Parts: sequence; structure tokens; C-alpha cells
Amino acid sequence: MKTKAAFLVLIVFVLGFALGGLTMHLVEGRVFSHGPRGGGPNRFQQQITRDLGLTAEQQAQLAAILEDSRHRYNGIYEPIRPQLAAAREEGRNKIRAILTPEQLAQFNAIVQRIDEERGRKKRGN
Repeated sequence: MKTKAAFLVLIVFVLGFALGGLTMHLVEGRVFSHGPRGGGPNRFQQQITRDLGLTAEQQAQLAAILEDSRHRYNGIYEPIRPQLAAAREEGRNKIRAILTPEQLAQFNAIVQRIDEERGRKKRGN
């Protein structure tokens, strides 16, 4: 019974971790940041411009608003980024503890790809 409860807690933790990561990806990568190469309009900005038929002046204003929002968003998260990183690493270490050596190697490769992608996004902003 204790094993089943521990497994359920682990599943909830992993799902929460994944959902949190997905949410961060969506918010940082799609709403408040520029395109993948940086400097260009993001998908949200393009959609609003297209769907609402914004004038050139409105597009410039929208770009400024989104840039300001991105800076504010980053400012809010900057103080807690170390805590987020520590929680992420703690979760990863707990996952590592339940894996076989073969699974561990695969998991570490997955984590490395995720971290590399995160690094590319940071450099692109």
C-alpha cells in the first residue's frame, strides 16, 4: 500500500513538473519573446496583426507593448530562477534514483537535450 501511494505521489510530481515546464515554454516562447532567431515578430504578434488587421502604427505599438511585457515578465521571474532550477534538479535526481542504469543513460540524454534547447532559447532572447 505504501509503495502504491509513493508511486502515485511520484506520478503527480512528474506530471506537475512536466506541466510547469510546458507552461513556461509556452509563455516564454510564444507570448513574451521574439521568434526563434530573435529580432523577428513572434507567432502571437503575427496572429494578432493578421486577425485584427493592424495598421503599421498599431503593429509598432503592439511590438513595444510585447517587448515591455517580456521585460516585466523576466523581471518577475529573475529572483526565483535559482529556486526553479534547484527544484528542477531535485526532481531530476529523484527520477534518477528510480531508474535502471539503461534508463538513467536515456534520461540523462533527454535532460541534456532539454537543457540545450533551454540554452538556445535564452540566447535567442
